Formats: sequence, C-alpha cells, structure tokens
Amino acid sequence: MEKLIITAALTGGVTLPAQTPYLPITPEQIAEDAYKSREEGAAIVHIHARDPKTGKPTGNPDIFREILTRVKKRCDAVICVTTGGALGMSREDRVRAVPTFRPELSSLNMGSMNFSIHPVVRKIREFRYDWEEPYAIGSKDAVFRNTFEDLEFILRTMKENDVKPELEVYDVGHLYNAAWLIRDGVLKPPVHMQFVTGVLGGIGSEAEDVVYLKNTADRLIGAENYTWSVIGVGYPWQFYVGSLSTMMGGHVRVGLEDNIYLERGVLAKSSGELVAKMARIAGELGRETATPDEARKILGLKGIDRVNF
Repeated sequence: MEKLIITAALTGGVTLPAQTPYLPITPEQIAEDAYKSREEGAAIVHIHARDPKTGKPTGNPDIFREILTRVKKRCDAVICVTTGGALGMSREDRVRAVPTFRPELSSLNMGSMNFSIHPVVRKIREFRYDWEEPYAIGSKDAVFRNTFEDLEFILRTMKENDVKPELEVYDVGHLYNAAWLIRDGVLKPPVHMQFVTGVLGGIGSEAEDVVYLKNTADRLIGAENYTWSVIGVGYPWQFYVGSLSTMMGGHVRVGLEDNIYLERGVLAKSSGELVAKMARIAGELGRETATPDEARKILGLKGIDRVNF
C-alpha cells in the first residue's frame, strides 16, 4: 500500500462554537491548529473561514487570505480550500476562494442533498452566539444545493486556476454524478474522491456503507482512475471508518470539523490530537503516514509554489 494521507479538517462550517470551547475561530487559532496537525502527521489541512468576532462561517476573502498566509508560513502542509462553505451561502461566495487564491486542492460536493445538524440543539444547554441556534434549527428545512450547473461552474473555475478538485461523495448517487461528469469530459481522471459518511441526509458510517461506496466507485469509475479518502462524522465513527480505510488502502480525514471527541465523553483540545490518534492507529495497523510532499506526488498536485497566497 502507498503511504496514508491524513487530512485535518480544522473548523468547518457546521460545528457550533457552543459544542466545544476548543473549536478554532480566529485566523491565528486556525493557523495554530494547522501547525499542530502537521506536527502530528497530517499532510493536508482543510480550510474554512469564520468571522473572528462572531464565530460564524464566512466566505470573506480577507479573512481567508489571513488564514491561508498564516498556515503557509507556519507549515508545509497541502492546503485544501472549501467550496462547500456553510449553510445558506451562495455559489459565488462558496467558490470565490478558488480564483482568488488558486490553492493546490479544493473540495467539491458532488450532489444536492438534505444536510441537517438540527439534532445537536437538543444537547446544548447554552449557546455562545445568537446565530447558532437558528442556524442549526434552520438546517432541518434546508437543501444543500449542488446542481449539475453548479458542479460544472465550479469545475471550470478550478480548471482555469489549476486547482485539483477533491470530490466529496455523501451518497452513492454522487458517484453516478462523478461518473457522468467523467463521461461528459467535464472531469478528467485520475480523480481524488472523499467518502463522507455519517451526515444526517447522507450515507451512514457502517463498514457495509464504506465497502459499498468503494465497490461502486470501482465499477463506475475504475480503481485505477481514482484515489480515495474517508470521513466519519462523530465519535467513534471518525476512527472506525478511518481504520477501515487504512486497512483497505484508502486515506482518511479527521478533525474538529467532523468530530469533537478524542474518546467517549472527552473533548479533543485540537484537531492535532485527533490526527495524533489516527496516526497511532495507522502505525499499529502497519501503514506509514505520508508527508505533504509525498501526498502531493500521490495526488498529482501542482505544488505550494504555484498558489496565490
């Protein structure tokens, strides 16, 4: 097996500040968590931005620029910029960072879906910011829009700026979308896909779910035409599917965007702690972790010297 690429998703657009005091919010905090994650074995850091005063997810390019430049200064990790953004953002807000910063890698969500975090409200006794409760409750009646027009627009923007898409696959239909885009010539293999499991509205995180996604991808796209990673939302699923992917030859994403617990009932104090645990598990399973430069080679990335930040 090739070396294991660990991605650290640092802050995201759905984890609420009320859920954990350790969620990085300011550019300084996000850059520090990126550095810790790299030190513990992450080759890629996945970046969202938040308003440093309110903690709310934002597409503000000035905040993104500060985060990206700080991360690049602190470490050599591959920087993956989101185009998923956050609930309620327009397509233009979500994709703005791609032509502005021309990162090596950027996420691309592969289909429209229900994407809800409303059950988390039942577990929170006190919110830190006024926007959190209506934001979470509002997700119950929201559609995460990623139409074919959206996908083609974002893919054209990525191609024009020499940015590799990371295809976020939340359910099996998203694999059919990817296969169609390849047949239609919009998407060129080899592609890099990430199976996102455990979101309310998408596929689950059981072993059968991951195996089904992998087998379907092999059938539709061909194992030789893609690399793949897995996300498990929540605890213990982050480490459950991470271990499974490690054994199956895939890669893995961990971090506070997807899971806030290091152990049952024990909050992780950083994404770096989650990376360290995943790296230890991988070591026990006999799989070495990749450096950022090794990840660049595996994924066919252009290099940090060709970004615009």
